[in-house]
Order: sequence, then C-alpha cells, then structure tokens
Amino acid sequence: MPLPFTDDIELDDLDFWTRPAAEVDAAFRTLRQSDPRRFFHEHDLRGNRREEGFYALTRFADVVDVSRRPDEFISGEGVNIFDNPPDLREFYGSIISMDDPRHTRLRRIVSRGFSPRMLSGLAPHIEETTREIVASVAGRGRIDFVTEVAALLPLRIVNDLMGIPRSEEQFIFEATNVVLGASDPEYVADQSPRGVATALATKANELAELLRELAEARITEPRDDLITSLVTGGTREEVLTPQELASFFILLVGAGNETTRNAIAHGLRLLTEHPAERARWQADFEAVAPSAVEEIVRYSSPVVHMRRTVAADGVRLGELEFKRGDKVVMWHCSANRDEDVFDDPDRFDVTRSPNPHIGFGGPGPHFCLGAHLARLEITIAFRELFRLLPDIRAVGEPQPLRSNFVRGLKHLDAEFSPVAVAVDGERR
Repeated sequence: MPLPFTDDIELDDLDFWTRPAAEVDAAFRTLRQSDPRRFFHEHDLRGNRREEGFYALTRFADVVDVSRRPDEFISGEGVNIFDNPPDLREFYGSIISMDDPRHTRLRRIVSRGFSPRMLSGLAPHIEETTREIVASVAGRGRIDFVTEVAALLPLRIVNDLMGIPRSEEQFIFEATNVVLGASDPEYVADQSPRGVATALATKANELAELLRELAEARITEPRDDLITSLVTGGTREEVLTPQELASFFILLVGAGNETTRNAIAHGLRLLTEHPAERARWQADFEAVAPSAVEEIVRYSSPVVHMRRTVAADGVRLGELEFKRGDKVVMWHCSANRDEDVFDDPDRFDVTRSPNPHIGFGGPGPHFCLGAHLARLEITIAFRELFRLLPDIRAVGEPQPLRSNFVRGLKHLDAEFSPVAVAVDGERR
C-alpha cells in the first residue's frame, strides 16, 4: 500500500489507532524512514490538539538507548503520554512509574515471586487451569475467544498465585477492563475528561480496598500465596504496605496481564491468517514453541509505547538535544518492525531467528518483571489449544481496543469442532 504522508499521522489521536493494523504499521514505517524522532502535539480526550507534546522515538536503536539511560530519561513523571495527577499516576503505575531508590526497593521485593525457578513450578497449575477453561467452552463450537479464553487464563493464574478468591474474578476482570481500556466507550461510556477520571478513580478505590482487606488478613493469618510473601516475613523495608500491594496488583493484573491476554488473542488471529506458519508449529510444537512465542509478541507488540521524561537540560539523543521536562515516547510497536534490525519485519515467521524484539520492554531496570510468566502462559495456552481444539480458528473481524497504549483486542470470534474435554477424569 502507498505510505501515508507524515502530516496525516497523529499518534496521540485515539481514532488513529482504530485504523486497520496495516495502515498503522505503514505510518510507523514512514516515520522510521523520514522522521524517526518527530515531535507530536498531544490531544485531549475529545480529540482537540493541545500545546504540549512529545518526541516519538520509532527506531529500535533509539528505544534501546533511552531504556538504558534511566538517570537521564526518568519514569517517575509517568509512562503514559498524558500527565495524570501524581497520586493516580503512582497508584496505577506502581514500579513502572518509579525511579530509584524506590524502584529498586519495590522491584526487589516483588521479584521474589517471579524468578524462573519459582515460575517453573507453576507449569502444572497453568496446564490444569488452561484445560479447565477450554473444557468450559469446548462443546459449543463458537466462542468469543478474548473474553472466554485469552483474557481469562492470565487473570485466573495471577489471582490464584496471589491467593485471591475465585468469587472476585468477574469483578477484577471488569475493573481491569476499565483500567486499561478507559479510552474505549465500551468500558467507559462517558468519554469526557471528568467521566474517564471518575471511572478510573472508582475502580482504583474498589481494587485497592479489596487488596487492603486481603493484605491485612494475611498479616494476621498467613497463607501459602504471593500476598503473604509480599506483606509478611521481613522488616518494613522488605515487605509491601497494603497500599503498595494494591498498586502492584493493579499493575500485575492490568498491564502485566495485558501482554499475555493480547499475545494469545493476536496469536490465534495470526495463526489463522498464516496457515503455513501454524502448520509448521503444530508439526513440531515443542521445538518451534520458543521462537513462535517470541514472534507473536514481536509481531503484535501488545504494549505499544512507554514514555520517559528528560531529567535535565542538555541531554542528547544523537543530534537531538532536549531540555528538562521534555517527553520522549518509545514506540515499541515500531521498533519491533525496524528494517535495520529485523529481516523482512512485516513477515510473520514462527521460526524467526535471531529475534531481539522489545515486546517486553527495552533493556534496563524496567524490563518486564513478568516476561518469564508470560512466555510460560502463552506456550501452555497454545499447546493445550492445539491438543484439545486442534482446528480452532479466528473468524470475522476482531474488535480492537481504542487505545494508543495497548494494542488490545476486545473481542475475537473463534470456531472449532465441538468436543468433550476431560478435566479431573470428567468429560465436560
């Protein structure tokens, strides 16, 4: 398709992100080739242009460079383009919206539950949970793959890991849809600034109250779960406060789950659109799985961007010199299609190697803490789907999330031959 003129590209206009994916990718290709650090004006929720703006970094090398310089390009002023109030920014952002020394302290505490050794023991539970979810829909033949499988799996895994009762699952699902999809009228009907702010504040308070209650209960009655690990068993500097736990949970079930949820949803869409690649993976699942998972994350880039703020006058990126307070936005979705790094980047290749994508963030202190868990969940999800519903395929057009932060799918219909799936010896 012909490349769009750069004047037609408005990365902070949410309607731009409702265009077909091929058009969005073509726009970023234009920026990489002709204006890779372009300055954009921001837009308010009504789409009106504001005087404030940001520099859009669209090349892989720039994104990696900025990620490695956390003292000059800081996270504590926010990771979204739009400036939120400090309390809301920190509450919703948790450790990704912090700088050292607070970032190091909190990341050290929460990393206890996300080491490769700890996560490897989760595999049987993830397999069991996946079979349970698939069994609940396997006899129907047609489902909304996002809401009934892709979104439910990582949410249930995290809730079980944390020790959150299954009775709270639907509430958390609906609340996190608002948190990550506040710019979409399906999740927040009132798209005025006041309406969005009210919806976010309401869900923040409700989620925080739930986690505070659970944290206080674990302090008095510890259990074998992640909440207990994070709020007990150490000095004040070695555990999370109930407020810190609530903030981290919102990050974990919101932004953390979003990568897995959308990678699984986009993965089914991509495998349906590229049957030869699907056949290659199904023919030798275990051998191809590591590279296939990485390619799904690269190609779909579920987390579209991360913002940084310039810490001092005179900071440079190549020939570009910034002043203190300037915003730079790292567009991961563009960096993951950079022709200087990836051979034929618009080709979906489940055996792509090398594949140095930054779908889990660039190198540096803010690399995704849950990357190992996400890879494990995506791998097991497709292993079980191929085994239990071998002909499952996406049908119709997916419904994208109206967002420039998450490349999300709200709904994706899927069809398959109805089957009865055994779970715990029972056919369902």
